[in-house]
Amino acid sequence: MPARAGAAPAVAMTLPEMGGRRASYRERIGEALRAAVITGELAPGKVYSVPVLAEQFGVSATPVREAMLDLVKEELVEPVPNKGFRVKVVSEAQLDEYTKLRELIEIPTTVALATTADPADIEALRPLAQAIVDAAAEEDLIAYVEADMRFHLEMLALSGNATLVETVRNLRQRSRLYGLTALLELGELEESAGEHLEILHGLLTRDPEYVRQVMELHLSHVRGSWAQPS
Repeated sequence: MPARAGAAPAVAMTLPEMGGRRASYRERIGEALRAAVITGELAPGKVYSVPVLAEQFGVSATPVREAMLDLVKEELVEPVPNKGFRVKVVSEAQLDEYTKLRELIEIPTTVALATTADPADIEALRPLAQAIVDAAAEEDLIAYVEADMRFHLEMLALSGNATLVETVRNLRQRSRLYGLTALLELGELEESAGEHLEILHGLLTRDPEYVRQVMELHLSHVRGSWAQPS
């Protein structure tokens, strides 16, 4: 189905697995659309038609519209009457602010887990870390971002601070990682993906300084190589 007049062209979409848990079409589509906004697969400033996206997912328009309305509440997109939804543009200054807040929250919280978290709980994160590596190897940016989000939020949840986790979730959803496409093309995304396994290694060996170094490197990508468009 061709895109409507004034709307962006169709983007190939697949429904995520959601970590193996049961989820509605609305949730699964929402996760895919959210990741597509973060990676730039859904381009900033472009308008996307619900029927066109629904066709890409192979579902009816209803769960896609519902998912888009969820993204409106998260301020990721905005409705355009009779056309669809426009992906909101985020300024460089805003992205810098989000990244700074993430550094202030995520780094010390993760470092603290090296001495407080149960090793069994840390080891339970390994499948997610491996899923990130696998997504990089399979050149699936949407799956990469989804697995990355789940890994970091579940890791931070080990702190026992639910408000902190929701704050980071919001900041991560507002971030933009347009440079992932370039890393993929250069064959460097798998190296970045491997940092998640290094974080687990530092946590399991109870080495706070090592965890700090890897986390600082990891988050430096957000406004560095991961942020730059190809």
